[in-house]
Amino acid sequence: MTSLAMDSSSSASLLHPPPAVPMKLHAENREKLLKHLRECLNSSSRPLKGFVLLQGGEEQTRYCTDHEDLFRQESYFAYLFGVREPGFYGAIDVDSGKSILFAPRLPAEYAVWMGEIKSLSYFEETYMVSKAYYSDEITQVLNNQYQGSGKPLLFLLHGLNTDSQNFSKPAEFEGIEKFETDLKILHPILAECRVLKSKLELAAIQYANDISSEAHVEVMRKIKPGMKEYQLESIFLHHTYFYGSCRHCSYTCICATGNNSSVLHYGHAAAPNDRTFQDGDMALLDMGAEFCFYGSDITCSYPVNGKFTSNQRLIYNAVLDAHDAVISSMKPGVNWVDMHKLAEKIVLQALKKGSLLVGDVDEMMVERLGSVFMPHGLGHLMGLDTHDVGGYLQGAERPEEPGLSSLRTSRDLLEGMVITVEPGCYFIDALLLPAMESAKTSKFFNGEAIAKFRGFGGVRIESDLYVTADGCLNMTKVPRKIEDIEAVMGGAPWPIKKSMNDYENGGSLHVLN
Repeated sequence: MTSLAMDSSSSASLLHPPPAVPMKLHAENREKLLKHLRECLNSSSRPLKGFVLLQGGEEQTRYCTDHEDLFRQESYFAYLFGVREPGFYGAIDVDSGKSILFAPRLPAEYAVWMGEIKSLSYFEETYMVSKAYYSDEITQVLNNQYQGSGKPLLFLLHGLNTDSQNFSKPAEFEGIEKFETDLKILHPILAECRVLKSKLELAAIQYANDISSEAHVEVMRKIKPGMKEYQLESIFLHHTYFYGSCRHCSYTCICATGNNSSVLHYGHAAAPNDRTFQDGDMALLDMGAEFCFYGSDITCSYPVNGKFTSNQRLIYNAVLDAHDAVISSMKPGVNWVDMHKLAEKIVLQALKKGSLLVGDVDEMMVERLGSVFMPHGLGHLMGLDTHDVGGYLQGAERPEEPGLSSLRTSRDLLEGMVITVEPGCYFIDALLLPAMESAKTSKFFNGEAIAKFRGFGGVRIESDLYVTADGCLNMTKVPRKIEDIEAVMGGAPWPIKKSMNDYENGGSLHVLN
C-alpha cells in the first residue's frame, strides 16, 4: 500500500471516499453473543431456549415541537443489528441462532414526506438477518417460532451503565405479558461482548481515527490568533463529514483556549466554544468523529501561534512523557489503576524538575497531589460509545481516592480492548488553591512559580489504543512531539498512513488475517 501524506498546500483528504462497512460485522457480533449466552445457560443447566429481544431507538422531537432531532441508533441495538432507522426491534433465537428484525409498519403518507417505504425483503438483505416482519407481529411470530413448552422466554436488556448511572431500557411491546422474561442474564454478557473488539470493529474505529486525525491536522494548519473557538470546531466537523461521511460526532467538541483549557468538559451550552483566542494562548482541542456507529476520541494541545514558550514546553512535555510511558507499559494483564498512577507520578516529577513543586514525589503520591493537576481518569474504554460499556464488572468497586475515583475503569487490560490514554495537567483554581492551603499538601508548592501558571489553562494529550497480544497499537495519527507540531503548523506535510491495512479507498473494510 502506498504511503499517504496530506499536501500542505491543499485541504483535500486522502481518506476519501470512505470504505463501506459490511453487515458481516454485526452478524459476527450476534454469533459472539450467542456463543457466550449459550455457555452461560449451559453452566447453570438451563435449556437453550428463548429469544434475545432488543428494542431499537425511537425518534425524538425537540420538546413540544415537531422538529425531529437527527436520529442515532441505540448502541446495543447497533452492535447486534447495524440498523440505521428508528422504531425497530430485533430478536435472536437462542436455539437456532436465526435473527429476526421487526420493522415499523409505516403509513402510506410516509412515501410522500419521507421517501420510499422499504419492503421487508429489503431489510432482510440489507441487514443480513434471517427474516423480517412488522413490529406489530412480534407476539405472533415469536410464539409461532418457539419450540419449547409453556410461555416463550425473552432475554431482555436491563442493566446499569457505570458512567451515566442510567439503566438500559428493556424492550416493551403490546402482548409482552404472553412471554416469560429474564432481565438479569443478558446485560452483563452483552456488555462484555462489546469490550473486546473484532477485526471488523477495529477497522471501523481505525477509519474514525484516521479521518479525525487528518481533521485535527487541518485545524493545526488553519488556526490563527484572533479566531473564534467555534471556528476550529467547524473546520473539524466539515472535514470529517465532507471527506469521511461522519454525520455524527462521538461527543460534543471541546475547543478550549487560554484559561478555558482548564475546564475539563468545556464546549457545553453554557460554555459554547465562543472565546476569541489571542497570540500566546494554548489550545486544547478534544474532538472525535463517529464512523458507522464507531467512535474516536482525540485531544491535541498546542499554542495557537504555532510556537511553544518555555512554560508551555514544560507542561506539554510533562504530559507527553506520561502519555508515552503509559503506552510503552500497556499490555494484557496490566492494571489500569497502576497506569493512572504512573501517569500522575511522571507529571509530578516533571513539575518538581520545573521547580513548581518541591519535596518527595512518593510522598506527593501518598497525599494524592496528582489529582490536583489531573482530576480526571487516565482513560476509558471506547467503541460504539465514547465512554464505552464494561468499565466496571458486576460487583467491582470504584476506587474512592481523589483522582482515582474518576477512573471509568479499574480493570486489567485484555487483548482486544480499545482504550484511550489521556493524561493531562491543568491549573484549576478550584483545586489548586485549597491544596496550597492544606496542612497536608501546602509544603509541596513553590507559590512564586505556581503563580506564573495561574490562567495558563491546561494540556491534555489523548490517543486511542488497541491492546494487542503483547503490547498495544496507537490508532491515532497526529503530531505529538513539539518539533513535529511546530513544523506542521508552519506548513510541513504530515503523513497519515492506513496503518492497519484494514480498508481500501472506495471499497469495503478489510482486516488483518
